[in-house]
Amino acid sequence: MLCRDCGGLAVIAGFAVSITYLLIVSTMEKTINLTGPDNYMIKLLGFFIGILVLSIFCFIDDMRGIPAPVKLLGQVLAAIVVAFSGIRIDQVFVNSFGGIITNDFLVFAITIIWIVGITNAINLIDGLDGLSSGISIISCISLLIIFSLNGSPLISIILITALAGALVGFIPFNFNPAKTFIGDTGSNFLGFSLAIISILGLAKTYTAIVIIAPLIIFALPLLDTALAIIRRIIKTRSFQGVFQGDKDHLHHKILKHGYTQKQAVFILYGISASLGMFAIILLENGVFKAISFALIVVAIASIGYKDIIKISSENKNGD
Repeated sequence: MLCRDCGGLAVIAGFAVSITYLLIVSTMEKTINLTGPDNYMIKLLGFFIGILVLSIFCFIDDMRGIPAPVKLLGQVLAAIVVAFSGIRIDQVFVNSFGGIITNDFLVFAITIIWIVGITNAINLIDGLDGLSSGISIISCISLLIIFSLNGSPLISIILITALAGALVGFIPFNFNPAKTFIGDTGSNFLGFSLAIISILGLAKTYTAIVIIAPLIIFALPLLDTALAIIRRIIKTRSFQGVFQGDKDHLHHKILKHGYTQKQAVFILYGISASLGMFAIILLENGVFKAISFALIVVAIASIGYKDIIKISSENKNGD
């Protein structure tokens, strides 16, 4: 059972090996300067220390279980380490909104909220075989395209490529029926890494649309998390209810309609990929073409909805 629940460690190891190799090669070719004015060496050190802190808490949770508030404390501590290393959202806001947010404490707080929020969003959506890892791959590809189109720093492209590579090697073993599971260690690592890489990739941008793009890419897990928080508070009539798990996430609702695990995962993959494409088109071609794409997707989904319902009903009757 231990090995089956430790797939996240394999993803982290694959990511670390890829990053080490790519950084060594890039440094030798002088395409990246880790000790330059951007202080990438310090930022990467903070990133990896943050991963270590987060992984310790989550590994204990995978093995023995810890209270949700304690795990949240681990996420916050890891995010604080990263923010102190210099990875912050301040430059993004200054460049995009003309310095509308300049207060250091507010910038620090927004950075922590962003990192912890995305970390939990990916963690909470990890309810079916291959779901969090597949959605993370889609997010990686979407971010990579946006980084490439937007002239983002090379370090962000290296990091997102390494993360995608580690996941591509893992997902065949995690897809239904799973031979190994990513666990809390892996799902927290994915959200944590995606949040930080998105900050690094947008650090030298100058348009508000580029800031909106990651929100669109992560919209599915963020929506699921927001609905879970609201639902739990209403159900328990207490903010402490946020830490109480339930079976009403988006993937649970799809399963309750009679879909199989694989069908539910592919449906959510499709939604995530559509959001990623929408963000890319919005950035590259503007609002009107992005809306046109969204309308086409909605039309196709509406046309095929009856067939999907039919397949779902057949599966339900077959059971």
